[in-house]
Parts: sequence; C-alpha cells; structure tokens
Amino acid sequence: MKTIGMIGGMSWESSKIYYQHLNEMVRNKLGGSHSSKCVLTSVDFDEIERFSFSGDWDKIGQLMATEAKKLDSAGADLILLCTNTIHLVSNYITKATTVPFLHIAHATGEAIQQKGMKKVALLGTKFTMEEDFYTKILKNDFGLEILIPDSDDRDALQSIIYNELVKGIFKESSKQVCLDIIKKMKEQGAEGAILGCTELPLLIPDSEAAIPTFDTTKIHAGKAVEFALS
Repeated sequence: MKTIGMIGGMSWESSKIYYQHLNEMVRNKLGGSHSSKCVLTSVDFDEIERFSFSGDWDKIGQLMATEAKKLDSAGADLILLCTNTIHLVSNYITKATTVPFLHIAHATGEAIQQKGMKKVALLGTKFTMEEDFYTKILKNDFGLEILIPDSDDRDALQSIIYNELVKGIFKESSKQVCLDIIKKMKEQGAEGAILGCTELPLLIPDSEAAIPTFDTTKIHAGKAVEFALS
C-alpha cells in the first residue's frame, strides 16, 4: 500500500473527514483491520485566510510548497491538498516536489464524466467560483459547461463558508440557503452541483438537493485510495 500525504487544516473541519474517508475506504476495499497509510501536515488556517483576503497568493503558495516538502521527506507517495480553494496555488506544490499530486478538480471532473453529465453548477468560495484555476480544468479536460451562482448567491456562500463552516458552525438556515441556490441552478439547466468547498458536504445532504451533488472531499479521497492500492 502506498502512503498518502495530506496538506490539511483548511479547515480542519474537513481535514478530519478526509482522514475518516481514507481509512473507511481502505477498510471497505481490503477488509479486516486494514486502514490507510497516510501522513498529514496541517497549517494554521487563520494565516491562510488572512493571506487569501489580502490577495497574497504567492505567500500561500510558498507555504504550500514548504508543507509539500515535509510530506516528501515523510515518505508520501501521493500528495493531496485537502481544500478546493487553495488549489489556486497548486503549481507551487508541483514545482516543489516530484511526488505525484492529485488535483481535486481533475478527480471531480472524472466523477462527473462517469455520470454522463455535461452541465453542472459549481458552489464554493468566491475564489473558486470566480477564478479560472478550477473551472478551466473542468471545461478543457472534461468538456463540461459550468454554471456559477449570481453575485448575491456567491456572497452568501462566501459568508456561510468563512463565518460558519470553517468554524464548525452548521445552521439549518444556511443549509436552506444552499439548497435554494442549487434549486436555482437546476432551473438554469444544471444536471448536478459540485460542492466545491470541502466543508459544504458537511452542511448539504445529497438526498435533500434538487439535483445530484458531487462531494469533492469524498471524490478526492476515493481517487487517492485507488492510487494507494494500485
């Protein structure tokens, strides 16, 4: 079994779910007392958040490169960046180490393609929804049409994620806001909705959404386990 390296802490609310998914998936595939071989380095999210809002992405990239090198030294055979938004600087990771890097958007694109969908909505932070580091992979590599919520809904998602979810606050009212946004996206033709923030699946049950949702945390972890057991 190969060793999975994780850069976590963005936020730790979803990083702990990564760890749970990896171990449950390995156990389910191998049975018995098997669990995932993994190493985790975790950052202080307050620092990452401040640099994000000040637009200092180079500083974040340098921090991610440092963490990737730690995983390399610890014997990781694969690196996961346990967040959607910070993939904006994933090039710093791939330049810092030769350890294979699994991009969350690529894993998600494969999952959508397997479902035969062509038009999907993307929910996440404003950085993920408004920048092209995520959508260009989905469009260019998988031929998907990506729908983005309107400005007010993007603001609402940003507020819910940074003021509540990353702090472990999960409100019924916020869940309903997200479900309403997904419903609007369905009315615009979306066949599915990407939960493009690793905390969103903790808030939004797939069974309650108007269209199928793609849990990027679970998808990302699943592809890592496939690699580890290959």
